[in-house]
Amino acid sequence: MSPRPDKETGLAHIFAAARYSLGGVKRLWGETAFRHETLALCVIIGLFAVSGAPLWGHVGAALLYLLTAAIEALNTAVEDITDHVSPDYSEMARHAKDLGSFAVFCLLVANAIWALFVLATLWLPAGS
Repeated sequence: MSPRPDKETGLAHIFAAARYSLGGVKRLWGETAFRHETLALCVIIGLFAVSGAPLWGHVGAALLYLLTAAIEALNTAVEDITDHVSPDYSEMARHAKDLGSFAVFCLLVANAIWALFVLATLWLPAGS
């Protein structure tokens, strides 16, 4: 193992944090699920754009996407750590991965409900 680098302080800490975040995005982009979630956001925003969705619809979709990306990142971290700590089959490792997957699933459902709600406000007659 390599020695731990010294902690950055002051302005250097801000740049280091940005580097770490970009590293996280790069790692997450390697996950097929994250690329699919990003594609889904593009489809939703495209549908909203052609449907004339209000700004609040776009903002809600963007916020839900960011939350989904954050939970996907945490899920990937749990999977990576679990695989490292428990390379052989483990029931506890399976539970940890299943719980992370469920967290992502819940947010995907929330994204779908939001998209359908916004589109329904545009496509269904008032009072329906």
